[in-house]
Amino acid sequence: MRIVVVTLFPEFVEHAVGFGVLGRAIERGVLQVETVNPRQFATDVHKTVDDRPYGGGPGMVLKAEPLRQALDAAVAKLPAARRVYLAADGAPLTQRKVAEFAGWAELVLVAGRYEGVDERFVEQCIDESVSVGDVVLSGGELPALLVIDAVARLLPGTLGDAESAVQESFSDGLLDWPHYTRPEVWSGCTVPEVLASGNHAAIARWRLKQALGRTWQRRPDLLAGRDLSDVERKLLAEYQAEQDATRREQGQN
Repeated sequence: MRIVVVTLFPEFVEHAVGFGVLGRAIERGVLQVETVNPRQFATDVHKTVDDRPYGGGPGMVLKAEPLRQALDAAVAKLPAARRVYLAADGAPLTQRKVAEFAGWAELVLVAGRYEGVDERFVEQCIDESVSVGDVVLSGGELPALLVIDAVARLLPGTLGDAESAVQESFSDGLLDWPHYTRPEVWSGCTVPEVLASGNHAAIARWRLKQALGRTWQRRPDLLAGRDLSDVERKLLAEYQAEQDATRREQGQN
């Protein structure tokens, strides 16, 4: 997969993708990440890419023309690319959207800065806007890197074990189950007995119950739109009963 990031800070992106999973994906030829800087297309001596907002107010807004030319340069490299703007007012990024992006061979990510970008650029040049959360950041570089990392994990050949991308939070609409490793006893706490049992069916059942329970506790919105199977409803009820019993026991001590 090829990705081009339109950014005022290309070094930021180029440095970050050299580590860990992304670095290995690039080394293996699974992923290629390039950058285009809008400052290359500014026409004044100061390479100005921003200006004051019409209507007044604080901050500066990225100008449409340098962005358009930078995007044109990116699309010249990747003519079939989906053009995505990372914006606080974009649609929420979900694992489903990440999987959709991973299905594209080419992707252009536009990282905004300051108060945002001229809306005319978004309307005329962008296919969709995406937000990585209800937070305000200094720019779109971190969100772009988040998208790249999430997408790369789904590309064949990125991870050492392809199952790692399948057995993760949100892969099936649920949060992930708890994970444990050696030693079996640490700081007085023991690994759940079922995980050391060797009974794969029991382990799978326990993991699904924990995933359902964690989602119910931490992200009930994910369960609200999920049509639970009879097995899932039973497991969730068991989890809730166990939590109630634990709270009662703690209240008695």
